[in-house]
Amino acid sequence: MYEKIKPPEEGRKIEYKDGKLVVPDNPIIPYFEGDGIGKDVVPAAINVLNTAANKIGREIVWFKTFAGEEAYKLYGNYLPNDTLNAIREFRVALKGPLTTPVGGGFRSLNVTIRQVLDLYANVRPIYYLKGVPSPLKHPEKVDMVLFRENTEDVYAGIEWQKGSDEALRIIKFLKEEFGVEIRKDSGIGVKPISEFATKRLVRLAIEYALENKRQSVTLVHKGNIMKYTEGAFRDWGYEVVREEFGDVVVTEKELWENYNGEIPKGKIVIKDRIADNMFQQILTRTDEYDVLALPNLNGDYLSDAAAGLVGGLGIAPGSNIGDGMGVFEPIHGSAPKYAGQNKVNPTAEILTGALMFEYLGWKKASEMIKKAVEMTVQQGIVTYDLHRQIGGNLVGTREFAEAVIENLDSL
Repeated sequence: MYEKIKPPEEGRKIEYKDGKLVVPDNPIIPYFEGDGIGKDVVPAAINVLNTAANKIGREIVWFKTFAGEEAYKLYGNYLPNDTLNAIREFRVALKGPLTTPVGGGFRSLNVTIRQVLDLYANVRPIYYLKGVPSPLKHPEKVDMVLFRENTEDVYAGIEWQKGSDEALRIIKFLKEEFGVEIRKDSGIGVKPISEFATKRLVRLAIEYALENKRQSVTLVHKGNIMKYTEGAFRDWGYEVVREEFGDVVVTEKELWENYNGEIPKGKIVIKDRIADNMFQQILTRTDEYDVLALPNLNGDYLSDAAAGLVGGLGIAPGSNIGDGMGVFEPIHGSAPKYAGQNKVNPTAEILTGALMFEYLGWKKASEMIKKAVEMTVQQGIVTYDLHRQIGGNLVGTREFAEAVIENLDSL
């Protein structure tokens, strides 16, 4: 099954039975450092995760795999089958940032991983850590989880270059068959949004909200303009609500018509918002939004904007979730100019590991990690990105992780 790597002999596989993960006390978890600063932040995060796991009587057996430049040197391939097969077999993986090679046959390594493994939900929690500088007056009000559809929309990569035979044929076809006029010097792209992909994403978002006692799920779309793609996203989302969750949800309209704005006990509210309006809503009505479900492009824009409310991409965790499978990655990029300098902030990778623990059902360890990171920042122990804003004790990547571990040990 594997060409150049070998799974560890100790540890056990995570299994998926009856729609649930079955997680042993010593799971084998593949990881790869990726490119650039991945070689700094991933080892630092792993040290923190090992400590947190041990505090709840668990142990991670790490399985090193390869992707990006390191994989190309070993395999002649930036994303080898060994790595994809390891994720398939062991179900949960931790990854560092990847730089998509220019002209390397991949539109995006990250997108390829999501599509090949059908990791259809990009899940990004956005929450505030005390002590981190924020542009908001009340950043403590930010506590959102974004569910971004991961496989469709413009990220499907269906497009043709201006002047190509394919683009000209499509322009001609649209004019002759549908009377649609498009300039001949246009590039052409296709934006697919399906009922199937929409419904499974919205279903996952609602299930998460119910399981985690969240108050609302908001469908974010541009359906006033794109009526049959993003408008359909909204409509299909409400179909899931009516057909599968009618006994545990109320719509925003029902909330005010039947309950005078008071959420009934044991239920969550389903809302929808136009995407451009949502950008200002997260600034002006921050605490009214809880779980968001979005098509791919909207989700990409809005999750980065939301991360800016609580300190930026350098501290923002992320994940890609499918049915019984998850790959966990920070939002930030590979920042190659800082690689190997023991300089960058590992918080995003550490909190990504905390999110992975939450997915495994190790919620106590996840909360401990978040608390220890927050304590470290409040103690003024910071890497250069925060130091230039708030001062304090300037440390490197490893030293920050060591301080987090010390705080973990004190909890």
